[in-house]
Amino acid sequence: MQQQSEKELKQQEGFLSKWDLDGLEYKKKYTPSLLITAILFGAHFSFGILESFGMLMTAIGASFITEAVLHRLVVGKWRNMSSAYISGISVGILVRSPFLWPYALCAMISIASKYVLRFRDQHLWNPSNFGIVAILVLAPGSVAGLSVQWGNNIWAMLVIWIIGSVSIYKLRRFHICGTYVASFFLFALLRSWMTGDPFFAEISPITGPMYQLFVFFMITDPKTTVKSKKWQYVFAFSVAFAEFFFRLGEAVYAPFYALFVVGPIFLLVEMWWEGRKQESLNKQEAALAG
Repeated sequence: MQQQSEKELKQQEGFLSKWDLDGLEYKKKYTPSLLITAILFGAHFSFGILESFGMLMTAIGASFITEAVLHRLVVGKWRNMSSAYISGISVGILVRSPFLWPYALCAMISIASKYVLRFRDQHLWNPSNFGIVAILVLAPGSVAGLSVQWGNNIWAMLVIWIIGSVSIYKLRRFHICGTYVASFFLFALLRSWMTGDPFFAEISPITGPMYQLFVFFMITDPKTTVKSKKWQYVFAFSVAFAEFFFRLGEAVYAPFYALFVVGPIFLLVEMWWEGRKQESLNKQEAALAG
């Protein structure tokens, strides 16, 4: 009887241990989705940033449908929708238009870019960033980007930044955010000195929801950032550096354009470098075998 109880206890402990591990995996997997939902509601209830929930749902729905169809056609399987959810919310927040079609089109372009614009079986652009840049270029008369800032609501901004920072830190991507933000402030100071504009006017854009999405989701996207931690620092600095020049040219959506240009360059260089190393390794192995 005692042996049976001990056996049942061990089975129970094993079950609980497995459940805990699954729980940890769940939390890590869905942290970005929970974080972007927090940003959405925090920004909307503070400033009413959404045009309407109908437009938001249009973007999310278009993302889901496009992701499901393309992944099924290309891979032959059904896909988890957390990535499409993030893209849909990003489009719903960042796009500004009185029409429904830009939300659907932008979401579809964002998701489709992952399956169409690939090199060596990897997509090169962050989907949401690509879709935003594409819709701004294709339909400038019908679409604008989000330009709301937190203003005097410092507590809303701090809560989101703290939650976001802790979440990204747990995902081991905080160094990318930190490098970009520090570089942004450095280049803002330089722009202020060059143009004569007030320093606080130069840094004010980073206080808005647009930058929270950009910092926490776009530049930290594991699929479209380089693998080496050392080069991730360089990548984040380079995005801020490119943005510096776009801002000098008075580009309103400078961070999106900067990431659009810098991201693929870093990925292609990394692929080329890894290809060279693999080729050299293959030659060495062939020489040893011969």
